[in-house]
Amino acid sequence: MKDLLTRLYKLQTLPYQEAKNILLEIGEGKHNYLQIASFLTVFNMRSLTTEELRGFRDAMLDLAVKIDLGEFDAVDIVGTGGDGKNTFNISTTASFVVAGAGYKIAKHGNYGVSSTSGSSNVLEYLGVSFTRNANQLKRQLEKSGFTILHAPLFHPAMKYVAPVRRELGVRTFFNILGPLINPAQPKKQLLGVYNLELARLYGHLYQQSTLTYSIVHSIDAYDEVSLTSPVKVISNQGEILLHPRNFGFKRIGQHELDGGKTVSEAASILVAVLKGESTEAQTNAVLANAALAIKTLNPSFSLEDSLSEAKESVESGRAYQSLNKFISSNNY
Repeated sequence: MKDLLTRLYKLQTLPYQEAKNILLEIGEGKHNYLQIASFLTVFNMRSLTTEELRGFRDAMLDLAVKIDLGEFDAVDIVGTGGDGKNTFNISTTASFVVAGAGYKIAKHGNYGVSSTSGSSNVLEYLGVSFTRNANQLKRQLEKSGFTILHAPLFHPAMKYVAPVRRELGVRTFFNILGPLINPAQPKKQLLGVYNLELARLYGHLYQQSTLTYSIVHSIDAYDEVSLTSPVKVISNQGEILLHPRNFGFKRIGQHELDGGKTVSEAASILVAVLKGESTEAQTNAVLANAALAIKTLNPSFSLEDSLSEAKESVESGRAYQSLNKFISSNNY
C-alpha cells in the first residue's frame, strides 16, 4: 500500500487490474484504517478514471453476497448521495410511487453518511428489518413491488471501510460505487449524480454495458431531479437538458426540499408525499423522479405519459399501499 499511495500522491492513475486488486485487499482486511483513509482521500483530490471505477466496481461485486432477482425485471432508483443538500428521501419516495404504478423496484440502499437520513435510515425508522434472505426479498417484490438490498448485509467487506467513512464524514468514491454494486444487478436504473463530470464518467461506463439507464444531474448540484434548476439527462437515447416546465411544474426553491434535522422528520415527509398530504414542491419533486424512472422502463413513453402514471399512483393511493404492503411483508 505504501508504494501505491506514493504513486497516487504523484497523481498517477491505476490500471483496471491494479484498481481491482487493491480494493479486494481492502475488502479482505489487509490494510489498516489510516491506510484506507489515505487511499480514500486521494480520490477526493482528483477524479476517478473509467478504468479505476470499473476495477473498484468489479472488486466489490466479487466480494458481495450474491442474490438473483432476475425474474422480476426490476429497476433501481438511486442517487450517489454526497451532494450535501440534505434533501428528504426523494429517490426512496419515488420508488414507492413507481411500485404503485405496477413496476418492480430492487433498491440498493444504505445509511446516510453526509445527510441526515439515507434510505436505510428512513425505512428502518418506519419499521423495516433488513434481510438478505432471497425468499423474503422475492416475497416483498411480489406483494409490494419494492424491496431494499441493505448494503452492509450484502457487502460484508465494507466493515473495514464503514468506520473510516463515518469518521471522515465527507463523500468518498464509495458514494460513486454504491449505484454500481447493487448485488441483484438489475438491468434498468435511474441514477442521480452530484456533478456533471461524474455523470459523464458513468455514461462512459454504462455505454459499455447492456443496462437501460438514465443518469440525471441537476445543474445546481443535486443528485436527482430537484426542479430547482434544469436537469441534464444522459440515457441510452443520448443527452437532453430538461427544465421544470418540461415536467409541467414550476421551479421550486432549494429550501422546499429540506429533509429536516432528524430521521423522524424525513420519514414524515416520505409518508406525507405518498398519502398526498405533502407540500406541492415535495410532491412535484418526487413525481418528476418517478416519471423519469417510468420513462426509463418504457423508452417509448412520453414524459407526459410517464408523469400521468406517477400521478395516478399517488392519487389512487397505490403508492401509499405499496409502502404499507412492503412494511407488512417485511414482518413474515
